Amino acid sequence: MTIYTRRGDHGQTSLADGTRVSKTAARVEAYGAVDEANSAIGFARAALDDPYLDEILHFVQQRLFNCSSSLAFPGASEPAPTIDPEDVAFLERAIDACQARTGELTQFLLEAGAESACRLHVARAIMRRAERRIYSLDAEEPVAKQVLAFINRSSDLLFAAARYCNATEDVPEETWDRDAARPAL
Repeated sequence: MTIYTRRGDHGQTSLADGTRVSKTAARVEAYGAVDEANSAIGFARAALDDPYLDEILHFVQQRLFNCSSSLAFPGASEPAPTIDPEDVAFLERAIDACQARTGELTQFLLEAGAESACRLHVARAIMRRAERRIYSLDAEEPVAKQVLAFINRSSDLLFAAARYCNATEDVPEETWDRDAARPAL
């Protein structure tokens, strides 16, 4: 099997059931954005020196493939791997564990800090874009509710994980200052 098929050279692609659609279709945009988020998480993992967090993010990546697979099937009843409520509950426990280390959030934060934290913030922003694309698709065709919940909680986890990285690497968080002074030039 080769990577190239030449079937997509004219702006069409196949969904998981073989249906041909435009590469700009809402469904393709949705699972494409999840793919971007998954890649960004892999990039963030490359900067981690924390086996605990790496294991959690590895799990997220595995389930994001389930989300993409679900999104690649048209209609509400897909034979794809699924996301179940326990997957979402796991993410909530992981967020709570990160927050136990960082404490509650009391101010808006700048996306800054340690390299690992910055990469996680980029992954979070991409995950939020994926969430928006999935909701656009859901407005046209139903999307599994657990996929929507998992994507939402994944972006929350990425934010909590970025804060966790700054805390474990002893890098202070930078807060938003709406009246920040301009630097001297």
